[in-house]
Amino acid sequence: MIVQAAIIHPGEKEFRLERARLDEPRADEILVRMLATGICHTDLKALEPTSIVPRPVVLGHEGAGIVERIGSGVTDFTIGDHVVMTVNSCGQCRSCREHEPAYCADLGPRNFGGRRTDGSSPLSRGDGGSAQLFGNFFGQSSFGTHAISNIRNTVKVPKRLPLKSLAPLGCGIQTGAGSVLNVFKPRIGQSLVVFGTGAVGLSAILAARLMPTRPIIAVDLLPERRKLALELGADHALDPQTEDVAQAIRDLTDGGADFTLDTTGNAQVIQQAFASLAPRGTCGVLATPIHQKEIAFAISHFVMGGRQLQGIIQGGSDPKNFIPQMIALHEQGRFPFDRLITYYSFAEINRACADAASGAAIKPVLLFD
Repeated sequence: MIVQAAIIHPGEKEFRLERARLDEPRADEILVRMLATGICHTDLKALEPTSIVPRPVVLGHEGAGIVERIGSGVTDFTIGDHVVMTVNSCGQCRSCREHEPAYCADLGPRNFGGRRTDGSSPLSRGDGGSAQLFGNFFGQSSFGTHAISNIRNTVKVPKRLPLKSLAPLGCGIQTGAGSVLNVFKPRIGQSLVVFGTGAVGLSAILAARLMPTRPIIAVDLLPERRKLALELGADHALDPQTEDVAQAIRDLTDGGADFTLDTTGNAQVIQQAFASLAPRGTCGVLATPIHQKEIAFAISHFVMGGRQLQGIIQGGSDPKNFIPQMIALHEQGRFPFDRLITYYSFAEINRACADAASGAAIKPVLLFD
């Protein structure tokens, strides 16, 4: 079928909306008519010249839509189901067998390679389909009017809820919330500091309010982000440009934080987050620095205090279970992640990406006609 897709070509940093040919779903695949898709900072990173994502590519990995066709081997979905799409995984490695698909042994190729494991792509350029596109980003490439997803990275959601608000659950929201609910699991009176209050950081704060976590501290450069963090549940918001953040954290947490979470991918911020820990504290790192492959830590601070550095992918979530949990919390009025969303038309994709990069929008979501 012919679809419209947002394509990034070699050497370019803006999307072009073009016609493309999308194949029929294979036995374990699902054809989804897109209604909405979130824009994540992982998409923005893929636009950088240093990105490992091949081109020409169709990005997008927070898709939401309606099932239009299913492959011959699909039994858990039917035509008309409402679904959101998430991270892809193999289903066979040790992590997947233990319901930890975020740490799939084949995570990199299945999500960033742009192709199926056999080297094929469901998308090709133009009406004739003569030139292949990399159209399997995160097993979905949801920046298009239709997408092919896999049974592994597709989650059925209730039809009573607006799909446009559920799209971000597939990556950014579950990464922040899951880091707190699935990985940290704070006990009564334990403290949390979130460095960077974009969609991921604010989702972590929303999740922390569901736990006996106190105090919750937000650190961000932007005053409007700090203000929103306080509205959504942070007890304190610190400005790293005007405050000694490390000292302020020690003062607010009786000597250091039990948990710190870096959402920035900035090497200096990660070092600060780790340095702010109390003895036996844990620093969670969600993103790798783009321009720096190594970060130095004081060994004495690491060993003598029994501190931990925890890498976290997708909030340590099993999306098939965690996405329904987040939806249930939202319906109870306890997890208002929709306050983070700004909507754009699909044609406004480049403006939406620019707003995400500048901080003008926390969680852009594209809407399809």
